[in-house]
Amino acid sequence: MFRPLRIAAVALALLAAAVSSVRAAEVTFDDTARFLAGMQPSADSPLVALTKDPSWQHHAKFFDGAFAQLEQRQLSKIRTWSDVNLAAPRPTMFYMFSGPDFLYANAFYSKASTYVLGALEPVGAVSDLTRLPRGSVGATLYNVERSLASILSFSFFITKQMKVDLHANQVNGTLPILYVFLARSGKTIRNVEMIALDNKGGMHTGNDNPGPNATRGVRITFAGPDGEARTLYYFSTDLSNPGARATGFLKFCETLGPGNSLLKSASYLMHSGNFTTVRDWLLANSATIIQDDSGIPLANYNARQWRFFPFGRYLGPIDEFPGRYQERYAELFTRAQPIDFGVGYRWRTHESNLLLSVKVPGTEAAPAAETTSSAEPPKPPRPKRPRPPESVTPFGRSFWFR
Repeated sequence: MFRPLRIAAVALALLAAAVSSVRAAEVTFDDTARFLAGMQPSADSPLVALTKDPSWQHHAKFFDGAFAQLEQRQLSKIRTWSDVNLAAPRPTMFYMFSGPDFLYANAFYSKASTYVLGALEPVGAVSDLTRLPRGSVGATLYNVERSLASILSFSFFITKQMKVDLHANQVNGTLPILYVFLARSGKTIRNVEMIALDNKGGMHTGNDNPGPNATRGVRITFAGPDGEARTLYYFSTDLSNPGARATGFLKFCETLGPGNSLLKSASYLMHSGNFTTVRDWLLANSATIIQDDSGIPLANYNARQWRFFPFGRYLGPIDEFPGRYQERYAELFTRAQPIDFGVGYRWRTHESNLLLSVKVPGTEAAPAAETTSSAEPPKPPRPKRPRPPESVTPFGRSFWFR
């Protein structure tokens, strides 16, 4: 008498587990990204129910406005600039000190098939949003908004603020930001996979043991409107000399190069002696480098290997980075062409500088000589620090840098 009941109970439990599994599988990576980005998920997604929440509808309206402004003010103009000035972009682009900034990586190098981003910020995680604690969806979305406030307004991340906003939550780290940027850039996410690099640059997935000094990362496969499959790698890695030498990150990157590189709002780290490894790697493995003055000092480029094309206006570093004024950079920019968008720490349109450096074909094996010391004396007085426009962002006036 009891045996049939037990069998029925087991059958019901298995059915419930199967239904739960199918339901979870229906929450796709792409639907999750669209939901976080304030965009409607697919019609049969379990996340559709959460879009009825007033907090999500407010979030969607806010992001619609913010990204529309950014597209008009920045991204469309950057794509136009790149189309005119980048004649033959390589399939791979490297973006060191990037944080989760796929947005500008895609704007400058929209034709790349492989994107490699590397920075200190952890990869993080995005859990099944249908399983978030009751009433926590609004707080989660607000934290995402706050973490993006600076890049939507000034073109760079306020790193300390991002760490606070996406720290101890079921949606944390760089991954949710990558999701938002991919969705808002018109991409469709096909797969997301956690990966690790061993100290020789070999890639490990699943339960593989990458050994000591592993570099943790994520591989995102996505497609644009043309349907072509592309890959985004983000690695959480220390790019200082000890970190770069101990891990396999740059060895892995070398297998994908030479490529095009982007350096923006890089805190002038490569102006110091503790970041020479990644600096020299970029110079050796880049066909082109797009940077503002916070990237590689002009004195470290071999004049026989590179041709320089300055754009915008060089006013020197802001007050947070004293001693980084470059006389040679200033001289180069006396013949700069104008740009109609802002970039970097001097985010105002008529205060930004952008340098396109193109390696001369056939000089890849030339010695990295004929450079001078980058320790140029500062030139007083420094231009006054710009202030963030209070009307642009509702997230307060706190202002930090990497």
